[in-house]
Amino acid sequence: MDHSKVLGEESIEKLIVKFSIPAIIGMLVNALYNVVDRIFIGNGVGSLALSGLTVTFPIMLISMALSMLIGLGATSLISIKLGEKKKEEAEKIAANAFTLLIGVSLIYSVVFLLFLDKILLLFGASQNTLAYARDYLSIILYGSIFQFIGFGMNHFIRAEGNPKRAMSTMVIGAVLNTVLDPLFIFVFKMGVQGAAIATIISQAVSATWVLYYFMAKKSTVKIHAANMKLSWKYVRQIVSMGLAPFSIQLVGSVYNLILNNSLARYGGDKAIAAMGIISSAAMIVMMPVFGINQGTQPIVGYNYGAEKYDRVKKALMYAYIGATFFVVLGFLSAMFFPTQIIQFFNRTDGELVSIGVPAMRIFSLLMPVIGFQIVSSNYFQAIGKPKKSMFLTLLRQLIVLIPMVIILPLFFGLNGIWYAVPMSDGISTMLTTVFMYFELKELNKKITETVKVPAI
Repeated sequence: MDHSKVLGEESIEKLIVKFSIPAIIGMLVNALYNVVDRIFIGNGVGSLALSGLTVTFPIMLISMALSMLIGLGATSLISIKLGEKKKEEAEKIAANAFTLLIGVSLIYSVVFLLFLDKILLLFGASQNTLAYARDYLSIILYGSIFQFIGFGMNHFIRAEGNPKRAMSTMVIGAVLNTVLDPLFIFVFKMGVQGAAIATIISQAVSATWVLYYFMAKKSTVKIHAANMKLSWKYVRQIVSMGLAPFSIQLVGSVYNLILNNSLARYGGDKAIAAMGIISSAAMIVMMPVFGINQGTQPIVGYNYGAEKYDRVKKALMYAYIGATFFVVLGFLSAMFFPTQIIQFFNRTDGELVSIGVPAMRIFSLLMPVIGFQIVSSNYFQAIGKPKKSMFLTLLRQLIVLIPMVIILPLFFGLNGIWYAVPMSDGISTMLTTVFMYFELKELNKKITETVKVPAI
C-alpha cells in the first residue's frame, strides 16, 4: 500500500491533523519514559534518588542523539525520495539505517558500561547520588539496543505516510512502562533498578512492534536483507541529514553536563533534583512541539521534493501556529502553578519546593518564542539544508546557553543559572528570525515561478 501518495494530494489542513496529532501523542507518551520514572522515584525513593536520575539524563540524551542522527537523517531522505518517486532508493536508505542503528547501539553500550562510574562523576553525580545513578543507568545500557531500534525506526513509518502506526508503537511502550514502574518500585521494592527494568522491557516491546511492521510486509518501504550491507554513499547522506537533530541532543547532553556541575557547585543535590523536575515539566511542553515537527517533516519534505512549494509554505505556517500554542500553554502553567508541578514529583521536601518554584518561573520566561525557533530549525532539515538547520540548532545551546551557564553564576550565583535559559531563548530567536526572513523570500519566489499563467 502506497501511504506516501496522500502527502502530495490531500489538503494540508487534513495532513497536519493526520500526521501531527499522532506524532504529538507519540512524543508525549515517549516522554513518559523519563517523566514517569522521576515521578515514582521522587515519591517512592526520595529527592536524592531523583537527583541521581537527573545526572543520568545527559547520558541518555547521547543515546537519543545517536538514534536521531540515524533515524531522522534517514527519514528526511526517505520522504524526499518518495516524493521524487524513487522507492527503491528509499528502501536502500532504510536498510542501511537499520544496520547503523544496531551497530552504533552496541558500541554505545559497551563504551559507557566500561567507564560508568567515571562518566557519572563527570556528569555531576556526588557521593550521595552515585549509587542511585549507577543502579539505574547500568540496566538501561544493557537494553539500549531496543531504544535505538524502536525510536530510530519509528521515524521510517511516519516518513512513508503511516503516522497512526508510528504513534501506536510509542504508546504501547510508554503505557507499559507506566504500568510496570509502580509494580517494580513499590510492589517488588526494587527502587531505581525496578524503574530501569520497567523501561527496558517497555522499549523491547516497542522495538518488536516496529520490526513486526516491516517484517510482516505491512510497510510501503521494505527492508530487504540485500540492502543492509552498508554503503558509504547512503551512510554519508544519512549522517549529513541527521546532523541537525543529532546536534540538538548532543549539545543538550553537553549542556546538561555543565549544568549539573554548576548546580552541584552553587546549589547542591537539591538544586539538581529541582532541575530534574523543571526539565521534566519542560519536556512535557516541548514534546508536542517536536511532535508537530515530526508530523510536518514528511509533508514538507515530500512536497518540496515534488516542487509543490505553496503546500510547503502552508505546512510551515500551521507548524508555527501549533508549536506556539503549546509553548504558551507551558509558559502559563509555569507562571501560575509551579508549586503544584514541583509537588507532583515530591510532596514532602519543602527545600525542594523553595528552590524549584522561583527557578521554574525564571526558566520559562521566554518559553512562548521557542516554538518558532525549533520549527524553523526543523524546516531547514526537512527541505535538505542540514547546515542551516544545524547552525540554528547549535545557536541556542552551544553558542549562547552554555557560555551563559558558565559565566552568569559567577556574578549571580544559583539565579544566574536559571536566567541563562531565557536569555539564550531570546537571542537565538532573534537570529532565527533573520534566517527565516530570507528563506521565506526564496520560497515565495519559487511559488511564483511554479504558478502556471493561463494563456490569454
